[in-house]
Amino acid sequence: MTSSPPELVVGFDLDMTLIDTVPGFAATLSALAGELGVDLPIEEMTERLGPPLDHLLSPHLAEEAVAPAIARFRELYVDHSILPVPAFAGAHESLAAVRRHRGRTLLVTGKFTANAHRHVDHLALDVDLVAGEVWGVGKAAVLREQGASVYVGDHVHDVEGALAAGATSVSVLTGGCTREELVEAGTHVVLDSLEDFPAWLDDHVLDLRLAALEARLRELGSVVVAFSGGADSALLLAAAVRTLGTERVLAATGYSDSLPAVERDPGRAFVESLGVRLLTPRTHEMEREGYRANSGERCYFCKAELVETLRPLADEHGIAHVATGTNADDAVAGFRPGIRAAAERGAVTPLLDAGLSKDDVRRASRRWGLPTWDKPAAACLSSRVAYGVEVTPHRLARVERAEAAVRSALATAGLESRDLRVRDLGERASIELDAALVRDHLSDDSPARAAVVDAVRGAGFAHVDVDPRGFRSGSLNEALAAE
Repeated sequence: MTSSPPELVVGFDLDMTLIDTVPGFAATLSALAGELGVDLPIEEMTERLGPPLDHLLSPHLAEEAVAPAIARFRELYVDHSILPVPAFAGAHESLAAVRRHRGRTLLVTGKFTANAHRHVDHLALDVDLVAGEVWGVGKAAVLREQGASVYVGDHVHDVEGALAAGATSVSVLTGGCTREELVEAGTHVVLDSLEDFPAWLDDHVLDLRLAALEARLRELGSVVVAFSGGADSALLLAAAVRTLGTERVLAATGYSDSLPAVERDPGRAFVESLGVRLLTPRTHEMEREGYRANSGERCYFCKAELVETLRPLADEHGIAHVATGTNADDAVAGFRPGIRAAAERGAVTPLLDAGLSKDDVRRASRRWGLPTWDKPAAACLSSRVAYGVEVTPHRLARVERAEAAVRSALATAGLESRDLRVRDLGERASIELDAALVRDHLSDDSPARAAVVDAVRGAGFAHVDVDPRGFRSGSLNEALAAE
């Protein structure tokens, strides 16, 4: 595996970017002017906030008076500028958007550092680092040192700092600079306000990660994609075809008792739509004692069987790598023994290598027009069997019959559940459906609930209940976590 993609680091300016400093700044200038007995053009001085104080005060004070005035301004600022100054609309959401992409946030500002910290604390701005008293191209040193790839500001001098750091310059029009001035200064992006930033960042990050995915696939050269039919492996397969062409890409789906029959035809149709050859080798995970025993390590044995089956097929067809659809969220989700098994056997993970999250996968799939973009998770049938209960072909077939019967019963009642699981708990079955559906339509005495329960009994379960909490991906792992 190649090294992980670089961490997203986004820098923000403070005055007139994250916060509307004008009311507090004007009040502080007014207090300073009163003490000094000078007439300061406050409205003019607050039209384009951002430059250091000496730039603002020098035209109006004697040279020797500037430094003392700055010191006094900073003292007065605490009482006049912290409480009245609000965050701009979209400020907190923009910082949260960086977090959503597992990134770090920097505050790089010309403001006196102690006062910058006061604004951060008062407004609960979620930033990892505050660097104050840096201006224009001087901001570049901090941005480079911290590895920032994006810097957001409102002033042409913020653009200078971003460009000097080699970062993408994003400008907002909440300060005094016009769109034309910012564009002329070289900014890459102009937004009306920070309210537009989260959506821009989502697209920007997705573009970067898709480019990284393409680069990774080119590096690999040729791949057999372990294709489950889900959103992750579907995007990986589509990306591989776009990057490498159909001659250097194969799709492979392991057929076994654990693969729902309902998944097979749609999966084949998707592969054929890409012009890729589909291999459907029979896998024999059921012959592995560890798989049948169904401990918390079951997925390890399943993935081991799959990769060990696909590796010889890859060699036979002259394909260099077996690739799985593991994404970046999977890698931090905790309990994933299957990922470990695949890695130990040399499988590659291009989506993970490029930093693509599950949300990225769905957004990219939608962008590319893939029918799987909103497909619900469709784990193997064995994931429905409680840990410690032996996995057998009979149990898997019973679960599959039960789920088909539930869909039919819901359809008869004019209902539908996006997510549906019948969990085999050994002596009984638990039905998991969309929580809203359970709450609104499957009360204890409802005919629809009775029909659903009867459907599962008819599939071979003696004792059946409907989980009031609704569907939860990997809910059987909750028992492991409690141990």
